[in-house]
Amino acid sequence: MVSANREMVVFCFDTLVAHYNSEEAPPPAFDEGQHPLFVTWKKVVNGGEPRLRGCIGTLEARCLINGFKDYALTSALRDRRFPPIQAKELPCLECTVSILTDYETANNYFDWEVGKHGIIIEFTDDYNIRRSATYLPEVPAHEGWTKVEAIDSLMRKAGFSGPITESLRKRIKLTRYQSTLFTMHYSDYASYVKATRGAAPSIAGARLSNH
Repeated sequence: MVSANREMVVFCFDTLVAHYNSEEAPPPAFDEGQHPLFVTWKKVVNGGEPRLRGCIGTLEARCLINGFKDYALTSALRDRRFPPIQAKELPCLECTVSILTDYETANNYFDWEVGKHGIIIEFTDDYNIRRSATYLPEVPAHEGWTKVEAIDSLMRKAGFSGPITESLRKRIKLTRYQSTLFTMHYSDYASYVKATRGAAPSIAGARLSNH
C-alpha cells in the first residue's frame, strides 16, 4: 500500500520550479507505482487561511512519476477556475498530494462519511445529459457541509444548474473512496532542498523570498 509522502510533494514543487526555469526536474525519490492521484495548490497570504489555487487529478490509476509530473503542472497552470500560478507566487504556495484508495460503490447518496470518504457522483439530469464530479475527502469536512449540502454542491460542480430535487438525488450513482495525503509549504520545501542538495531552489530572473 503506497501512501502519499514528502518526496512526492518535493517532486511536484521541483516540477513547477523546473517549468519556470525551462529545465528538467531532478529525478524523484519515491518508487514507481500505479494509483489514482490528485495535486492541490493553495496560496497562503499574510498568514491567513490557505486559499485554493488549483486542484486537478485523475480517478483512474496512473504511473505515479508521470502522473505527479503532469498534474503538478496542470493543476498549477491549467485549472480553468484560476489564472495560471506565476513564479513570483511560489513562496506563498502550499502543495498537497493525494493518493486515492479503497473505491467502493455506495448503496445511495447518503452511504458515506464526511471527513473519511471522497465521493464521485454520476447522474443523468432532466435533459438526459450525463454528469459527474468528485470531491476529495477533506473538502466537505473543511467546508463544514452536511452530506446533502456536499451532494448538492457537487451537482453544481458537475455543471447542473437546474432545480435539485430529492428524486434527482436518488438517481445519483455514488462511489466513495479514501485517500492518503501529504502537505508541504514552499518554505519547508526550500529548507529540504537546501539541506539535501546544498542550495535553495531559485528561479531565473525572479526574486524569491519567504518574507
